[in-house]
Amino acid sequence: MTAGQRGQTAVRTKVGRVEMRSRGVVFGLVLAVVLSACTQQQQSAKTPAASVAGGEQPKPGGTLTFVVNAEPPSFDAHRETSFALLHPAAPHYSTLYRFDPADLTKIVPDVAAAMPEISADKQTWTIKLRTDVKFHDGALMTSEDVLATYNKIIFPPQGVVSSRQGAYAAVDGIQAPDKSTVVFKLKYPAASFQANLASPWNWIYSAAKLKTDIKWYEKNVDGTGPFTFVSYTKGSVWEGKKNPDYFLKDRPYLDGYKAVFIADSTAEVNAIKSKQAAIEFRGFTPQQRDDLSRSLPNDLAIQEAPWICVNYIVPNAKRKPFDDPRVRRALTLAIDRWTIGDALSKITIVKDVGGLMRPKGPFAQSDADLVKIAGFSKDGKASKDQARSLLKAAGQENLTFKLLNRNLSTPYEPIAVALINEWKAVGINVTHDVKETTPYLADLASGNFDVGLDFNCDFLDEPDLQLAKFYSASKLGKGLNRAGYDDAKLDGMIDAQARETDPEKRKAAVWAIERYAMDEMAYQYPAPWWFRIIPYLSKVRGWKVGSNHYTNQDLVSVWLAN
Repeated sequence: MTAGQRGQTAVRTKVGRVEMRSRGVVFGLVLAVVLSACTQQQQSAKTPAASVAGGEQPKPGGTLTFVVNAEPPSFDAHRETSFALLHPAAPHYSTLYRFDPADLTKIVPDVAAAMPEISADKQTWTIKLRTDVKFHDGALMTSEDVLATYNKIIFPPQGVVSSRQGAYAAVDGIQAPDKSTVVFKLKYPAASFQANLASPWNWIYSAAKLKTDIKWYEKNVDGTGPFTFVSYTKGSVWEGKKNPDYFLKDRPYLDGYKAVFIADSTAEVNAIKSKQAAIEFRGFTPQQRDDLSRSLPNDLAIQEAPWICVNYIVPNAKRKPFDDPRVRRALTLAIDRWTIGDALSKITIVKDVGGLMRPKGPFAQSDADLVKIAGFSKDGKASKDQARSLLKAAGQENLTFKLLNRNLSTPYEPIAVALINEWKAVGINVTHDVKETTPYLADLASGNFDVGLDFNCDFLDEPDLQLAKFYSASKLGKGLNRAGYDDAKLDGMIDAQARETDPEKRKAAVWAIERYAMDEMAYQYPAPWWFRIIPYLSKVRGWKVGSNHYTNQDLVSVWLAN
């Protein structure tokens, strides 16, 4: 069963009415709420979203209003990692390839004219481009724009951040032999390369604008996508309107869209309940879903799916005592993931326990193997005893630190509360340091934290994507590794799995990385993985939930029923 097929399974859950309301809630009270939810039951239900397509003919017109619960740190998708940019701004841009909105497991051309021509040795990828694509400023897109875009992503100049540089380690160089052709030369065959060309983050930028100012796109918008930029009012709304020169002449169906920024979870639900907004694309909690179901019994559709998204606990290896593997290992051993995962699944958007790859996904270890890794045993007491012993051996019986966290109640707050309680049980005193998205991301990037609650969300189950965060910090510069360590052995292990073409041998290589990175060195490790729940007004058509909240966000095929 594919991720797309699994994503069509919907469930409704009987839950209590307790909600996480603010960061000011006393930790003990919140934790009691978390743990008291363990006895709730689930029942299956047919989702109204099963008829999203339903053979209906799309109707043009209308403005889609949707909620985004955080704001973008900058406008540059090549450097950012937050949905807070992708959701409001993706409709302005195109990528080389994309995931088919009708089948999110299938890759199709976007500004590419066809699928790549691949040499016999699989190291030369030749891509023909459409010749009718225009930027919103009227300039014709050519191979020079694609070349400049990918050089910025894969070979960023000094001072330019590329958060996905590590995913393209196989690329040796890029050429543009003519105006409608781009050629990628690889150092070795890479199974993930096609998927990486469909990355929703790889927006095509103007070569002319990048030449004038390589950082122009951090504060400005000019793409080739289905919607042109209208305005952005910080703290309020981002607006786009239909692009009359879009290269797909019958798209988009919508006249425009409005992304309204609402950080408060109750206000988010109320916006949909009152029909002031139609959808929030990231995900709601079980309680929010059921509240909306009760309020809008005849107007609500629900789609749910496993999520390639997880929060990482990241000890800062550049700060004492977290430069000591014993301390890092004690932190993960203290966490009973199976107990808190079950409890949290009743009140927020987390569910399954897994390692560095999505639980039950194509590269996931079996539970029987996973429980052998530090912090994943089902014997929580024994693990906590080990944690205390390691802390004592490291001279850190009275360890105190701050946990840097993001000001999102779903799911950052409840996860942090559960972790803090687990650490308290082994004598660790933790202060919850909560910040808004921009300063939070800035502190993670600069290393201004003791331990951070980071996140890793990808658009595909693919080790090259999930493991990019684990490369040495110095290898990627200011890339995805927030833990600050350098480890040439781990770099070599990640490179080796990327070159392995035998599927079973590649899985074994990935599992060896998990054991080394999470257990032996304990560099960074996941909390329970997320689960996506999307309740929305059923008038929204042409959109399908996927295993991530990044793909299928350009709104090109979305339309509104009467």
